[in-house]
Amino acid sequence: MSSPPTSKPSLPPSARARALAVLLTQHKSGDPLDEVCTRLWDRQAMDSRDRAFAMELVYGVLRRQETLDWRLEPALKKPLPRLPLMVQMLLRMGMYQLAYMDRVPASAAVNESVNLAKANKAQLGRDWSGLVNAVLRSVTRLPERPFPELQPDPAGALSIRYAVPQWLCARWVEQMGVERAEAACQTVSTVPALTLRVNRQRVGRDAFLEQLVGAGIAARQTTVSPVGVILEEGRAVTTIPGFQDGLFYVEDEAAQLIPLILDPQPDEHILDVCAAPGGKTTHLAELMSNRGQIVAMDRHAARLQVLKENCQRLGATIIAPLVADARELGMVVSRQATDLQIPSPGVFDRILVDAPCSGMGVLRRHPDAKGQKDTEMFVRHHTLQREILERASSVLRPGGVLVYSTCSTEPEETEAVIARFCQDHSDCVRESIMPWLPASAFPFVTEQGALSTMGNALGMDGFYAVRLRKIQGSL
Repeated sequence: MSSPPTSKPSLPPSARARALAVLLTQHKSGDPLDEVCTRLWDRQAMDSRDRAFAMELVYGVLRRQETLDWRLEPALKKPLPRLPLMVQMLLRMGMYQLAYMDRVPASAAVNESVNLAKANKAQLGRDWSGLVNAVLRSVTRLPERPFPELQPDPAGALSIRYAVPQWLCARWVEQMGVERAEAACQTVSTVPALTLRVNRQRVGRDAFLEQLVGAGIAARQTTVSPVGVILEEGRAVTTIPGFQDGLFYVEDEAAQLIPLILDPQPDEHILDVCAAPGGKTTHLAELMSNRGQIVAMDRHAARLQVLKENCQRLGATIIAPLVADARELGMVVSRQATDLQIPSPGVFDRILVDAPCSGMGVLRRHPDAKGQKDTEMFVRHHTLQREILERASSVLRPGGVLVYSTCSTEPEETEAVIARFCQDHSDCVRESIMPWLPASAFPFVTEQGALSTMGNALGMDGFYAVRLRKIQGSL
């Protein structure tokens, strides 16, 4: 008697198939890209090389989308947006491999894209593999198009060159001129380096660098921050020596400057508004030698849980997490004063307001967010930022210091917020940030004495920060 036929075990999805699934899911859901990757890719075991390949495809397609669409244009008979979303993504993935992944043969880029189209015939409702094949093969035969000149349409040219939304390019050209706008666009289009802040409560920067070199990891000191290290190549953070021992925290170089501007002192009472996930909070604790108290406020309990985990890993023991909305700050502090051991009458020596913002300064880290931005968001954030700043200043003691910072350098979220605040609060005055920064950071101090790293040539994120002091004797 013959044995019943056995079904062949299904093969796991290819790296390209996994990348396609993430691109489609993220586009439809609008969820953060890193969350979508984790959610979809952790369901099945995934080879580290496949994961790295899929990751480059996903982030590359989103980071270069405007440029990819422009490169595909001559080979299309109809505009790309009129094609099904899956076909759009297949063409972009194929084009990215052809244009930016030198180690992938052109034949493989085309053939694998065609195979994916065939595999998804049922979902697409018809076979689009012929179109995918024709378009990508046409691209390989056509001469490479030169990028358009900056004149007469600088915004359009910058958008194509650096894959930045055209409305944002036009905004920057109007605000800063073509040269500075191009520098800002170039920053957005670059792949950010993996930058670490050394936890000097546990190790010095030189000693930490020696550990990295001993492990065969190429790294160097940051140019501006006195506590940063830049890895020459990206890698999984948990595989870096010293992670479990809390020797470092992943943080951009510009962000490492913000706690220095606040200049917290041991035994002071500090408030960190919108504190999660805790990068600046734990840096403040380090600067205070773990003496005093930091109330770390955030309205998202899940994000505060991440902060707690970071505090435990880094050994920051003076941080008191508080789930609360900063817009209700005065009432919250009064209600929680006893539990948090805040000194009467419930005011703080220093306050950090790392305000919610458009995130335009960290757009290169979140290329999926480019399509979710618009000009109206600046007005919304401006209103929220003013409200938070207003409430925070109400619990700052006379003579105390408040630092307002954003990972955006857009005027509505930076100088416009501070100008209006100072106009309404004669008891608060601006102070130049220069005395609290290393000389290497002086080029990023504005005429008004604030920090702005927009369009810098050192690979830092775009950050803004201003230092305010409440006048002694004010109520």
